[in-house]
Amino acid sequence: MGLGCLRSASKAALRRWRRGGPRALPPISQRGLAVSAPGVSETPPTFGFLFDIDGVLVRGRHVIPAAQEAFRKLVDSNGQLRVPVVFVTNAGNCLQHVKAQELSDALGLKVSPEQVILSHSPLHLFHQFHEKCMLVSGQGPVEENARNVGFRNVVTIQDVRKAFPLLDMVDQSRRPKELPPPTTDFPTIEGVILFGEPVRWETSLQLIIDVLLSNGNPGAEPAAVPYPHIPVLACNMDLLWMAEAKMPRFGHGTFLVCLENIYKKVTGRELKYEALIGKPSIVTYQYAEYLIKQQVERRGWPSPICRLYAVGDNPMSDIYGANIYNRYLKAACQARAQAEVKRSVGVADPQSEDHSEPKEDWYISLESCKSILVCTGVYSPHGDVPADPHESVVETVFHGHRDFRLDASLLEASYVVQDVNEAVELVFEKENWSQD
Repeated sequence: MGLGCLRSASKAALRRWRRGGPRALPPISQRGLAVSAPGVSETPPTFGFLFDIDGVLVRGRHVIPAAQEAFRKLVDSNGQLRVPVVFVTNAGNCLQHVKAQELSDALGLKVSPEQVILSHSPLHLFHQFHEKCMLVSGQGPVEENARNVGFRNVVTIQDVRKAFPLLDMVDQSRRPKELPPPTTDFPTIEGVILFGEPVRWETSLQLIIDVLLSNGNPGAEPAAVPYPHIPVLACNMDLLWMAEAKMPRFGHGTFLVCLENIYKKVTGRELKYEALIGKPSIVTYQYAEYLIKQQVERRGWPSPICRLYAVGDNPMSDIYGANIYNRYLKAACQARAQAEVKRSVGVADPQSEDHSEPKEDWYISLESCKSILVCTGVYSPHGDVPADPHESVVETVFHGHRDFRLDASLLEASYVVQDVNEAVELVFEKENWSQD
């Protein structure tokens, strides 16, 4: 299944999070999501949507017209969503509330920050690193993003470059004209967080390698290369993503390929990740499911959500991730069924307390997470949309991350449609749900 690389959080951390969430939520009146009025006659939903953003709803700064059509079907006459929706993106070089506002403007409805999962959002769970000195890489408000998910002691690539100007030597115009005095008070870096692709790749690649080779002390001359190196957490493994250009653009996954190969070329050893976060990692879908549950509670919908539909344009992140989670849910259901049989005959399971599956009814109700591939982004078939998704999606070139073993069946979407509007129509048909 390729799940061994998903060391995303300890079982204890996941259990704490499922009981109370990553942080206490404010009162409903302060959250920006309206509560349904009493007496709503529409049948309560038993399904929800996980929407990717780039290539599904927007292309760069331009909204895809089918997205506006789709959301006209998803909202009622009061402008409220008729079913729970979470936006799950591997973007991370922005703030959560800014992305929510962008979606609100593009789709013509109020999107709350609580409905948006960025690639780094599950870092809320990594409490064991929140007090450590962490180097953050990426662009945009990476320092603020790190603090927003719980990290309290962060330094940036620019901080390292300023403290040790002799390390950044590729661009000759940026080399210091005079030898600077040595820096003696810079803190020891205890871990690295890779939020997203940076602007100056050569600078980030050089300084991150320096930090790993020096055991977090880039100003020192290491006597030997430490191994294992300090922890590295990487968000967003997408090799490519789709903007306004006709062809896909390099994503953070491409930067990771460079970093991994440089480290191996220099040391002869593999770069190790403490965690890989963002789609297709399971923890991202667990976090999305938690937010779906919160929406159901806020809206007062009595029925539990039994099925999720994940709509995306990238076979390796969106489809692979949804299919991994669907497989995980099936295995969890089977394990629960076996446990029920044992309990019914009075046989105790001595390891039941160690299982990471939560016991709450809202989680147990979830049966599946179906994947829907749209053709408006990274994936674009030649000619008409194929009738059989199993014959169309499997890539001859594996675009997934190095630490994911290719399982071709996980690249096969449950459904392939032209765009997100057709995806919504398909789900409504499958669920026998009115489009009016």
